[in-house]
Amino acid sequence: MPVPRPLVVAWTYLRLGVMNEMQYRANFFVAIFQSLLQVGVGLAVLALVYSHTSELNGWTQSDLLVILGVQILLGGVVHATVQPNMERLADEVRDGKLDFALTRPEDAQLIVSVRQLQLWQLVEVVSGATVIGVGVSRLPTGMDAPHTLAFLALLGVGALLLYCFWLILATGSFWVVNMWFLSELFEGVYQTGRWPIGIYPGWLRYSMTYLVPVGFAVTVPAQAMTNRLSLGTVGVALAFAVVLAAVTRRFWKLGLRRYSGASA
Repeated sequence: MPVPRPLVVAWTYLRLGVMNEMQYRANFFVAIFQSLLQVGVGLAVLALVYSHTSELNGWTQSDLLVILGVQILLGGVVHATVQPNMERLADEVRDGKLDFALTRPEDAQLIVSVRQLQLWQLVEVVSGATVIGVGVSRLPTGMDAPHTLAFLALLGVGALLLYCFWLILATGSFWVVNMWFLSELFEGVYQTGRWPIGIYPGWLRYSMTYLVPVGFAVTVPAQAMTNRLSLGTVGVALAFAVVLAAVTRRFWKLGLRRYSGASA
């Protein structure tokens, strides 16, 4: 059975990205320091909060460790694979260099989404998984196979949602040429994901779930790990992911129509 062409293209760019990143191994130690600092700050904030209360909207400290771990893990995936590609897309739209991607005999969205890799940022994935493991080990109910499989599947859905959100932001560069603030905008919004979505006011909760899908991306997988997940939530998350992917694809196509290129 032949391997689908998009997977071949993605694998080729992955290998090239790994070989390129291996030239800068000192970045590995920088990534470790950043990851440890991120985990340390997160744990310190949790310790401060739970020194005054035993629960936060029904979430115990062990539950919050799981949410923190998911937020760090998905952040590592985004920082390693999604963010560098989207920042490069915005830069090339501004400089008129996107032609090199558009003229290749592959789907343009696929090309701009997989051609860049920051390998050492995957250290955050390891540290996030470690925090999740510590949180789960302290849960009184433990974990069973169905909840574990649901957690892994919803992590994939969360990664897809964050990718779509980033691509929508980057596609905005076809209209707003100077998009230097993209990283700061995403990081500012994404940091809200280290707390359960239910603690926020109603208007903010819905905004962070449907306008900025941090709630679906982080809190829902954590609910699977802490035995709080309902089938209704899973169905809504999956349906929303399908709709957002379709809207993102349409928005990308619309943005391409506005691109004139370096030759214009």
